[in-house]
Amino acid sequence: MSRELDQTIFVAGHQGMVGSAIVRRLQKLGYCSILSAGRNELDLLDPHAVHAYFSENRIDQVYLAAAKVGGIHANNTFPADFIYDNLMIEANVIHAAHHSNVQRLLFLGSSCIYPKHAIQPMKEEALLTGPLEPTNEPYAIAKIAGIKLCESYNRQHSRDYRSVMPTNLYGPYDNYHPQNSHVIPALLRRFHEAVQAEQAEVVIWGSGNPMREFLHVDDMAAASVHVMELDTDTYQAKTQPMLSHINVGTGQDCTIRELAETIAKITGFKGRLAFDASKPDGAPRKLMDVSRLRALGWQSTIGLEQGLGDAYHWFVEHRLEARD
Repeated sequence: MSRELDQTIFVAGHQGMVGSAIVRRLQKLGYCSILSAGRNELDLLDPHAVHAYFSENRIDQVYLAAAKVGGIHANNTFPADFIYDNLMIEANVIHAAHHSNVQRLLFLGSSCIYPKHAIQPMKEEALLTGPLEPTNEPYAIAKIAGIKLCESYNRQHSRDYRSVMPTNLYGPYDNYHPQNSHVIPALLRRFHEAVQAEQAEVVIWGSGNPMREFLHVDDMAAASVHVMELDTDTYQAKTQPMLSHINVGTGQDCTIRELAETIAKITGFKGRLAFDASKPDGAPRKLMDVSRLRALGWQSTIGLEQGLGDAYHWFVEHRLEARD
C-alpha cells in the first residue's frame, strides 16, 4: 500500500453521494490537501475550463466521481443527456489529467456496464460479451468508454489510471427526487411519506422479483481509496491492460420485494405492499463477482439493514432539503 498524505488530490464530483464519501474517507485517513470545485466554480462539460483548472493547480491524484446519474425513469426519459454528459465529463477530466502529468487517477463506473443477461455473479471478463440493458444503455456505453479511456492512456502514455465498477450504491447525500432517484432512496422516501400520511398501501414499481446487490457509499469510498493506494505491481498483478476494471460490491443480493420489506420495517410502515408489474423491471439479476477485489485485500463491512438504517436516519434529518 502507498499512502502519501501530503499529495494533492482532486475529487471531481465532491458534492455528490460518492464524491462526498470519498472526501470523508480521505480526511479520516489524514490526507491534508484535497481539492474540490462545485459546478458554479468548474463546469466539467467545458474542456477549456477543465484544462485551465488542472493548469492552475498542482494535482497528484484524481478521483473521478462526477457523473450524471439517475434511475430507470430518468435514463429512459433523458438518454441523450446521459450519454453526452458522461462522455464529456470523463473525456475532459482524463485528458486534462494526462496533459497536466497526473500519473494516477481512479475512474468510477457502474455495474450496468455488463450485458443484461450476463452470467451471475458478473465477472469483469463479462464486459462487452452481449447486449446491454436497454433502459440504461446510453449511460452504460459512457461508462464503458471511461474504462477504455483509462486503459488507452495507460497503454499509450504509461499512465496509472484505474477503474472501479460499483454495484447499486446508497447512503448519505443520495438523490431523493420523487421521479429521478434510484430504488433505495425512492423507496425510503415513499415509505416515509406513507407512514406520515397513514397510508394503507405503498406501490412499488415492477414485479418485485428482480434481484439486486446494494453497497453503502461509505464502503464504496473505502474500496476506492484502497484501490487507489495499491502499489502499481500489486494492482497490475491482478488485472490486465485491456481488462483492468475492478468490481466493487458485497457479493450478496436480494429481491426488490425483500428490499421493500426491509425498508418497511426500518421506516415503521405497517400497511400492504403492492407491486405494479406494468412498470419496467430492468435486468432480472445484477450481482457482482468481487473475487478480484477480495484478492486485492478489501471486502465490504456494512450490512444492508444497518446501512439502510443509516441512510434513513440521514434522510429524516435532511428531508426538507431533499424534497425537490
